[in-house]
Amino acid sequence: MGEEFNEELVATAMQIIMNAGDARLSIKDALSHAKAFDFTEAEKKMEEAKKFIVQAHKSQTEVIQSEANGKKYEYSMLFAHAQDTLMTIMSEIQLAEQMIDILKIISHK
Repeated sequence: MGEEFNEELVATAMQIIMNAGDARLSIKDALSHAKAFDFTEAEKKMEEAKKFIVQAHKSQTEVIQSEANGKKYEYSMLFAHAQDTLMTIMSEIQLAEQMIDILKIISHK
């Protein structure tokens, strides 16, 4: 396995982790706005989070497609961590959306 593939995988893992982390920060901001019943800002922050997570997912998909097309990578704990982070924050987006919806219902009562 070439070192260039390892460097590529590390760089991709870092892109995934950074974009997913930025998504998490946007989710946190969205929930803060939602708790204050500022749903306009909450929705803007959720859209921002989704854009970050899409970028992270695209990075992961590129590696998976490359491997499916015959490119060989060594196992990378960092890439596994990046995938785990991505999946976790995708779940956080889904939960935050539900929480914001619940707060909207509460705010109308």
